Amino acid sequence: MNENIYPKLLVFMQFGLIGLMIFFSHSVLNSVAGIVIFIMGVVIGLWAVNHHQRGNFNIQPKLKEGCQLVTTGAYNYIRHPMYTSVILMMLAVLVASPDLIELLLFIILIAVLVLKAKREEKLWCGHDAAYVDYQKRTKLFIPYIL
Repeated sequence: MNENIYPKLLVFMQFGLIGLMIFFSHSVLNSVAGIVIFIMGVVIGLWAVNHHQRGNFNIQPKLKEGCQLVTTGAYNYIRHPMYTSVILMMLAVLVASPDLIELLLFIILIAVLVLKAKREEKLWCGHDAAYVDYQKRTKLFIPYIL
């Protein structure tokens, strides 16, 4: 697939799935567990953004010119804390209004985020030799587990 279209397609799919989950949701506020999980996702996302240099953040799974590897904050434990943040927030939506459609959308969203993460990692390995060591000492989405 075209190298310029694929990253945009993944982002489109990610936001489309999030939008559909929110559309079919009754409200994350319907569940105490949903609220707690949602807040955890927001905190992780803010923690990750706080450790990024201005201009280093990219929503598409491609590297910006002059980008630098971030290994502080949440990035010290997981390589993709922004994706973890999205997963937690959408898990909160699923917990608050569990049904088959929400579950299917959530599973597809995770698959899209894994594709984005794997693409980014391939690019980083070709961009910065330190990334391979970083991969060895961190997990993809969940500290110490996955």
